[in-house]
Amino acid sequence: MVTILPHFLRCKRSTPGTATRQPPPLAPSQNIVAKSASEKKHLRLYTEQPPKPTRASIEAFACLPDLLRAFETATGWGLTCNRTNTDRNRPTFTLNVSTAAATKATSDSSLSPATERNAAKTLAGSITNLLEEFVETRHALWQREAELAAGVPVTPHRENEKHLAARLQAVLKAGAEAVDANAAALYLLDEATTNLKLRNAYGLPFERLLSPPRPLAGALADLEAMLGHVVVLDHNDDTCSWNMPEDFAAAACIPVSTPTTLLGTLWVFSNEKRDFDSRQTNILEVVAGRIASDLEREMLLRVGVDGAKVHKQLAAAERRQQNELPTVAPLFNGWDVAGATAQADNLGGALHDWFSLPDGLLALAVGRADEEGVGGALTATALKTAIRAHACYGREPESVLKHVNMTLWTGSAGDRHAAMLFGLVDTESGRVSYSAAGGCSIIRLNGDGWESLTQPSPGLGRGPEADVQSSECQLEPGEVLLVCTDTVGDAVDSHGRRFGEAQLASALQGRLQLSADELLALARGALEGHTGRADGRDQSFLLIKRG
Repeated sequence: MVTILPHFLRCKRSTPGTATRQPPPLAPSQNIVAKSASEKKHLRLYTEQPPKPTRASIEAFACLPDLLRAFETATGWGLTCNRTNTDRNRPTFTLNVSTAAATKATSDSSLSPATERNAAKTLAGSITNLLEEFVETRHALWQREAELAAGVPVTPHRENEKHLAARLQAVLKAGAEAVDANAAALYLLDEATTNLKLRNAYGLPFERLLSPPRPLAGALADLEAMLGHVVVLDHNDDTCSWNMPEDFAAAACIPVSTPTTLLGTLWVFSNEKRDFDSRQTNILEVVAGRIASDLEREMLLRVGVDGAKVHKQLAAAERRQQNELPTVAPLFNGWDVAGATAQADNLGGALHDWFSLPDGLLALAVGRADEEGVGGALTATALKTAIRAHACYGREPESVLKHVNMTLWTGSAGDRHAAMLFGLVDTESGRVSYSAAGGCSIIRLNGDGWESLTQPSPGLGRGPEADVQSSECQLEPGEVLLVCTDTVGDAVDSHGRRFGEAQLASALQGRLQLSADELLALARGALEGHTGRADGRDQSFLLIKRG
């Protein structure tokens, strides 16, 4: 209900050139009425107090009377439900001897209630806790249903519906007719929030839509409305400073906003000098809310449609990135290869790859872009393409990585960085030559133990020259070489303890007779067991075993 506050605000003229106030978040709805010059000049302030959220009273539950009667029948004690003033939702119970028990006690003093008082009191306390949980559950259900109602997806209808312009004009017409007004206009803020532009109107000439925007500075009525007020004006000399946008005898200005955003103002105009009472201003506020709802729905619809397209494209890119990872091990006798890549998001910058080269060479690559998400996926694709291209004519891992670095550096703005290991395995001799740039863990395991071959070095893409060195190792039958991105060794558990190469190697030690796929599954299981979850960063593994 609208109530009248017992105080008044003086009506002040706006001075040209003075700075205007930036409108704060909307306050509870208020109505400002500028009276005619013949009457006392003042502003009447109407304030609508928002309703306080209340929960259902415990006495409103239909089960309570039956519960009280059942308690009295079972225990012989009457139970009265009371409420405290501090918390109306927490019931308290008072024990009294029931009427039947009291009647019997009058004729036979040996009779007493069926249940001892302390036991009945304990039972009553349990009932109190149970009913309190019941109150909380009902309140949570009430809130959740409203949240689910707000979560209904906004989707376009298959059939062509009225254009937004037609819907807005229909709302303006209905609102104007509901309060016996002759015209209505919708003014919305521009992106800079400095001007108000007429976006739709009813009862005004169509040419008004071609008028230039109105500056917000000096539009006193619009500014007051954006503070959360409804401004009602009569056409007289005293109200000229309020800058009524059209020449009418009377008008009302109402804010149009969502719960978080000021959109503009709604004006309704009347040809005759009149007042707008509280009922009519309430109607106009509902109309303004309907307009804001239509505008917000249209924005959400566009965002939802665009978002669905983007999501569809991302899903297709994710499938393509996953499908481009190697799945079939190269056919070299005595060699077993396995790899796995997990992205933190749908798309990511981690990769592993292997492919065959002439002269019995097996090429291996493991890498990770510094950036994650879509940007990382683009960098990873560029890395994979460059590795395969340069490896076709280069037989030295150091030279290949230097060419990859130059490709990454010259093909970007200098902001695409990555870590990469590239290796060549001579499947006849078991010699492995490799070069690494950036953080990649390299572990060699055999029956006697394990050793780390990791050497720190700068990553790729940080300059035209890459400081990389070639290294070699010999894999004997039964030995395993495990390469993974630095995100594996740097993973931490809930206490901040680092995973590390030692824990990774211990998961495989003593089990080297297993296949490459089984060993890789053990390594990934050890990582997940340490972190307690899938680590939230892009990561890749590549394991090669000589049989």
